Amino acid sequence: MNMQVPLGVQPPPQPKSLAETGLSSVMMRDILLKTMFRMNLDMVTDLSRAICLPVVLVQELVDAARQQRLLEAKGTLNATSTSNEMGYQLTDAGKARALDALSQSEYYGALPIPLAAYSAQMKRQSVRDIKLTRPELMKGMGHLILPPDLISNLGPAVTSGRSILMYGPPGNGKSSISNGIRAALGDKIYVPRAIEYSGQVITVYDPIVHSSAESSVDDPNALRRTGNRYDNRYVYCERPSVITGGELTLDMLDLKYNPTARTYQAPLQLKASGGIFIVDDLGRQAEPPQKLVNRWIVPLEESRDILALQSGEKFTVPFDTLVIFSTNFHPNDIFDGAALRRIFFKIKIDGPNQEMFLKIFAMVAKKKQIPLDEATLIYMLKTKYPTIANNYANYQPTFLIDQMIAVCEFEGIPNQMSPELIDRAWGNMFVRQETIAK
Repeated sequence: MNMQVPLGVQPPPQPKSLAETGLSSVMMRDILLKTMFRMNLDMVTDLSRAICLPVVLVQELVDAARQQRLLEAKGTLNATSTSNEMGYQLTDAGKARALDALSQSEYYGALPIPLAAYSAQMKRQSVRDIKLTRPELMKGMGHLILPPDLISNLGPAVTSGRSILMYGPPGNGKSSISNGIRAALGDKIYVPRAIEYSGQVITVYDPIVHSSAESSVDDPNALRRTGNRYDNRYVYCERPSVITGGELTLDMLDLKYNPTARTYQAPLQLKASGGIFIVDDLGRQAEPPQKLVNRWIVPLEESRDILALQSGEKFTVPFDTLVIFSTNFHPNDIFDGAALRRIFFKIKIDGPNQEMFLKIFAMVAKKKQIPLDEATLIYMLKTKYPTIANNYANYQPTFLIDQMIAVCEFEGIPNQMSPELIDRAWGNMFVRQETIAK
């Protein structure tokens, strides 16, 4: 299948020679041998898919390995009616070299992208180059009912690509708004399967984080046959969105070294490059919020991050991520003035007023197919909400309606609402303070 390079972000150019990969001949040869050994591959076309290089360049690697007596031709014994492709196998010397290379690093498969080439691609697809319009941002927010001025505040923040702090009482959609921003970004970027620095391989592409937008990307030959091609060492993806909450610790922002495989895995913020990093529930982590934000000071101000190898050697990677902090605490309670200055936009997300609450309630009821009842609404607004000082929250309509539906299903009656059902639902939304006997 021929693959067309999508419009939008400028793609990484496909290497036309081994030199254009930016990697040393030894690293490419060793990854080829390790891939043949671990994946039991013997055909150039299969190897092309595995190490993500065009067939013509893989053939060059194979020919060079044959000259070094690391590979030998198997002939066309495995030929089929549709292919007479030559097969290759590791010689004893090739197996020994593969095992030696595996003892140094278990990494095999897609050739990595040199850090300098990766940095150049990040400039071509920077999240800071996105210019969202009001309709695009509102579309990303989907069915959310938001205060009129919220989009006006969010728009410039997102378009700037700078950090955002959303704060306010819990249950009012800070997480949903963060996800809506991600949906509004819309376009797609190229994520490297792995990057290389100082001979070390760092895996970046993560199918849990990155949503591939490719329908068929595994055939570099298809790319070579078309006038439209890009480096298949990248995966064409939706802009990534990494969400972390109370489990976030400082060491999750460092390179993760696997001592058994002797390879590195990219930290969360590197996986989020070109997209969004959402720190939800800030203040609930084991690390103090001030300490977490201090870790971001250089990246937020200079658009670069500093990582360290096991050897202690430090190096710089691009920091091209829209960071969104979300907290239920007041910013002045968890940050000092210096930290707050580093966070460019501070947006308060308040609960809805009564009018907006009723709109949300009616919308949820319609979606869940439960008829509105005027007497029930009056009872809820006049009797129940005064007991909590009329503190409305965006999560409450869904919570209350789901509770009433659960009761109706259990009792075997049609979906309906009543003051009695509101009382039962209310009892699950708020727990009465009391002393529990031990």
